[in-house]
Amino acid sequence: MLSNFREQLRTQRWDDHRYYHHSRINQSLHFVSAASFLIAYALLFVDPVAAALIGWLVSMTTRQAGHFFFEPKGYDHINEATHDHKEEIKIGYNLNRKIVLMTIWALSPLVLFLDPTLFGIFAPWSSPADFMRQVAKVWLAIGIGGLLFRTVHLFFIRDVETGLVWMTKILTDPFSDLKLYYKSPLYLLKGELIDPGLEKHVKRA
Repeated sequence: MLSNFREQLRTQRWDDHRYYHHSRINQSLHFVSAASFLIAYALLFVDPVAAALIGWLVSMTTRQAGHFFFEPKGYDHINEATHDHKEEIKIGYNLNRKIVLMTIWALSPLVLFLDPTLFGIFAPWSSPADFMRQVAKVWLAIGIGGLLFRTVHLFFIRDVETGLVWMTKILTDPFSDLKLYYKSPLYLLKGELIDPGLEKHVKRA
């Protein structure tokens, strides 16, 4: 059972890399995201508010900017797949689901501004610092909620193991991304915009 879990984890990571990380800019942004996520992980135990601010304002924005703005959206000749096909088989958050999640994140400060108690959950904020602390708490809840929602959703549309594997992948992505993409900024500085090694690896796989 453990070996199957590891194999599924390896497969999900490999599919994510080969389908959605062709761009060296995207890879470099994932390196920045991974490093800042690890800082957020460490802060989570001592200052959850700071962890949430770093996690969303730095880690998530750099990570998703790479996917939205720099990753090729045309036909994937390396994997012989259309963009629509990749979006359809994406286990986790595809671009449409990410748009929903990022919209909820972006609009949440406005909701808190219009209703300082957030439907009676908080005591009304009384200063900009209080407002940011409460925003950070909301963002932390959105992050945890987004992770758990898709995990449980996968329990029903796939199976429990697939959901748990995906959750494990997401939580450990900063570690694997740091190892996988630490050279990408150097390749980018050399003018390499697309990872040339993907085609070789896909054919070998």
